[in-house]
Amino acid sequence: MSQPRPPRLVVMDVDSTLITQEVVELLAAHAGSQDEVREITERAMRGELDFTESLRARVATLAGLPVSVFAEVLDEVVVTPGAVELLAELDRRGWPVGLVSGGFVEVVAPLAERLGITRFHANALEVEHGALTGRVAGEVVDRAVKARTLREYAAAAGIPLDRTIAIGDGANDLDMLAAAAFGIAFNAKPVVCEQADAVVRDRLDAVLDLPPFR
Repeated sequence: MSQPRPPRLVVMDVDSTLITQEVVELLAAHAGSQDEVREITERAMRGELDFTESLRARVATLAGLPVSVFAEVLDEVVVTPGAVELLAELDRRGWPVGLVSGGFVEVVAPLAERLGITRFHANALEVEHGALTGRVAGEVVDRAVKARTLREYAAAAGIPLDRTIAIGDGANDLDMLAAAAFGIAFNAKPVVCEQADAVVRDRLDAVLDLPPFR
């Protein structure tokens, strides 16, 4: 009888990977700054803008939004086709899953809870008097922090880096994809597809056909 394979750690980006949208754009729609924010997001994901600067510029347009907007945006989030199926299969195998997002913990945390994911890390938005200030609170989750978070998840789970898999779509994910033993570009920008070990489109559970999962 064959021995069960040791588990691998799977770490995923959230915006445009685990979900089909960019949360900052959903928030911007409530602030009336969606077009401006979408343009900045596209340039950042293509690697044309520094992520931290672009994030601060996008968040600045959200100043004055009430904190009640988070519940509204959570209701608008669409989970990527195949994501639920992928998570179910990883759970069946006993493979740990982590999320690391350049988006916002105010949406990522309840989303993770809904999907049964306990490991997550994302930016926090500063709030004063029940409204967004237009500033990020604390350290920005940039590409270096994403790679560091993957290594921290692996250490905490007791899984060596050579058994880690990362999935992402934008330039902010490049360090994380490089840090993992196997990096997957999902519905990704060209700069990411060029540097990833594999490219997957449309359904997230299509990654199950790739070598690390077989």
